[in-house]
Amino acid sequence: MSYEPAWAASDPTLDAKIKANGGLWLVTGAAGFIGSNIVEALLRLGQSVRALDNFATGHPHNLDEVRGQVGEDAWARFEFVEGDIRDPATCRAACRGVSYVLHQAALGSVPRSIEDPLTTNEVNVSGFVNMLDAARREGNDVRFVYAASSSTYGDEPNLPKIEDRIGRPLSPYAATKAFNEVYADVFRRTYGQQTIGLRYFNVFGPRQDPDGAYAAVIPLWVKAMITGGDVRINGDGETSRDFCFVANAVQANIRAALAPKEAWGEVYNIAVGQRTSLNDLHRAIGEALSEQGVATTATIAHGPARAGDVQHSLADIGKAGRLLDYQPTHNLHAGLRDAMPWYIDLVRKDAE
Repeated sequence: MSYEPAWAASDPTLDAKIKANGGLWLVTGAAGFIGSNIVEALLRLGQSVRALDNFATGHPHNLDEVRGQVGEDAWARFEFVEGDIRDPATCRAACRGVSYVLHQAALGSVPRSIEDPLTTNEVNVSGFVNMLDAARREGNDVRFVYAASSSTYGDEPNLPKIEDRIGRPLSPYAATKAFNEVYADVFRRTYGQQTIGLRYFNVFGPRQDPDGAYAAVIPLWVKAMITGGDVRINGDGETSRDFCFVANAVQANIRAALAPKEAWGEVYNIAVGQRTSLNDLHRAIGEALSEQGVATTATIAHGPARAGDVQHSLADIGKAGRLLDYQPTHNLHAGLRDAMPWYIDLVRKDAE
């Protein structure tokens, strides 16, 4: 199923910017969920893309799917580098000759970071600094957009979340993402590097892995609801999140890379600006499956609240709207409708 960047085609100003400012784009973590969607959008927009991934959490089949979606002519503008961002030489080679770096590579998951804080730090902090430095060595005109995280808000209790009001991190993962922002700001002030951070809020959509110990809630629940497994809800189900469809995150990355000078050196919330409880999410997934003619037989199993999780999350996206021209095209329900055929197809293929 194709997910074309319709937001770009419908925005003549952005379309003109892309055509006028084209260059070589580096996408790190390109075989992952968000990274592969960014690669697909850039290739559809006529850009040349270099990808970097070590397949620690990404999958070759994600790139195979991109190739099938964009066709061989577009795929001829794609170059893949297999390597680890923890290796400075690999980062320097990947950055050679690029105009834009869209840095998505990271070890996600709060629970994984609690179990293994050392590896999380090596990848998310040391690897991040390696990428910043490699881009810096290519010159100050290289624009560096990186995946930040809403986890940075930590124990800040106020809603909605506003960029300049953060609390203390609640997990090693959140700490690493906070350090990313510190390092990006230091490199900006010390070296004049052009950086923008995008604080993602619970991104979901096609190519998000439903398997593994650290699977995100939406693909995990979709698979359980199709196959009849247990849907595990941590706590009473009233924990809430601002769920953001992946097309919104893709749009934000490209808009950030092409943003005017006054937008640089900042971090931005990338979300929808709507809060959904886990109980409501469960109902919304069931409705989206029903629209596809899929009956659900899963049972709900409640468990304790997860360590390191915030209770509620809701973004103020006004800053991204003002400075990046970011406007989400999908809320939770629209995103589920668009993504559900992909999820269903994946679960059925796994069952064969």
